[in-house]
Amino acid sequence: QVQLVESGGGLVQAGGSLRLSCAASGRTFSGVNMGWFRQAPGKEREFVAAFTRSGVSTLYADSVKGRFTISRDNAKNTVFLQMNSLKPDDTAVYYCAARRPSRVGSVMVEDVYDYWGQGTQVTVSS
Repeated sequence: QVQLVESGGGLVQAGGSLRLSCAASGRTFSGVNMGWFRQAPGKEREFVAAFTRSGVSTLYADSVKGRFTISRDNAKNTVFLQMNSLKPDDTAVYYCAARRPSRVGSVMVEDVYDYWGQGTQVTVSS
């Protein structure tokens, strides 16, 4: 059984930083096939960051470009999300997701992903 376990969430003041981690177990996932989404209170879950299918480039939601960075450690089946210059609007539950390489479709769409972590809360105070 595939498990994705996120860590690194917490409470931070506006302008601060957090680094989220997501470790996959039960199956070998290239970090290329993993991404991050988030869900704020009262809102739908939205895309945050992912790698392109080639793994050469990265994709970000417009709201986090220039502030968030996705990275991976393939040897450890782990993907990271470095979040800098955090804003209160970044407050949400952050989810790690993984997809089988055979899945087609945009990596920015949650339907493409087969496995999800339990989420980690990020709260940014003003």
